[in-house]
Amino acid sequence: MAQKIRVLIVDDSAVIRKMLEKICSSSPDIEVVGTASDPYIARDKLIALKPDVMTLDVEMPRMDGISFLEKVMQHFPTRTIIFSSLAKTGSETYFRALEAGAIEILEKPSLDVSQTLQSLSQTIVDKIKAVAKARLQSTKPVSTVAKPAQTSTSLARTTHQLIAVASSTGGTQALKVFLSGMPADIPGTLIVQHMPPGFTKSFADNLNAMFPFEVKEAEEGDQVVPGRVLIAPGNYHMEIVRSGAFYHVKLHQGPALHSVRPAADYLMKSVAKYVGKNALGVVLTGMGKDGAEGLLEMQKAGAYTVVQSEETCVVYGMPGAAVALGAADKILPLDKIAGDLLECVRQRNAA
Repeated sequence: MAQKIRVLIVDDSAVIRKMLEKICSSSPDIEVVGTASDPYIARDKLIALKPDVMTLDVEMPRMDGISFLEKVMQHFPTRTIIFSSLAKTGSETYFRALEAGAIEILEKPSLDVSQTLQSLSQTIVDKIKAVAKARLQSTKPVSTVAKPAQTSTSLARTTHQLIAVASSTGGTQALKVFLSGMPADIPGTLIVQHMPPGFTKSFADNLNAMFPFEVKEAEEGDQVVPGRVLIAPGNYHMEIVRSGAFYHVKLHQGPALHSVRPAADYLMKSVAKYVGKNALGVVLTGMGKDGAEGLLEMQKAGAYTVVQSEETCVVYGMPGAAVALGAADKILPLDKIAGDLLECVRQRNAA
């Protein structure tokens, strides 16, 4: 019989602790081994109980959850789901939590908590199960070296080369590693990172400050050109359309796919249709299977496809699903993907 996933619940609200305990206990695969009302109690229970997963609130007495998580990841690394009223605390908290080492972030409802929590119960159970299998991330900052402005290669000779990227859990850090291997004239790049509405712009702005190329939250009609990275806005699917020699972004709020919006499959299927063999597709770390079918369609249309290797993923769900479909031309460690794509682009340009 498989061992149960051992969970520690850390929240200053007795109501939330009780509700989360009830939700977790509804799954035969999960056992709540302890609860804590503040980080100091949680620290002692982490050491004594050694849980597989910790759920953690941000706003708590004596020490905030992010500061506590930073200490935990330094001294007692634990797979952690932040469960917080992000709408109140804002996007800065979201990114601080990810950088501190949180694997997943769930927004705590601020109104009618017990009823809303009950409706979220299956999501909470699924996230705990997925996070229990996740690899603990390195919390070391990604070093980015600003490339000189004159960095110009044969990449810019064509506007037709295009990179489409899918990423989810662990993706905010994985994308930094991926983009750090790209030159100033990066091929036009489109990214679907699963992220709540309101946070994709902050994420894009953060990346824009790190790299020598433009990174922005995609807007309707944006042109895909070398030196530009476009990130799908939260709650909007992103596709591309062709107009003459150029590709433009099309945003819409079609039905969620694989329970997510944006979904990378929408993007990748449009890239397969309009760009074909001039495209490159990448699936990075993430839960679920979004991007797998889209990557397969890109491959069938002649695109070059790469997925992140299991040993470098936080969660191998999305890359694993793509591999299972036979959609990957190559499986590579995260830090090797950018260089491999650039070599493919150079070979195509030389042909």
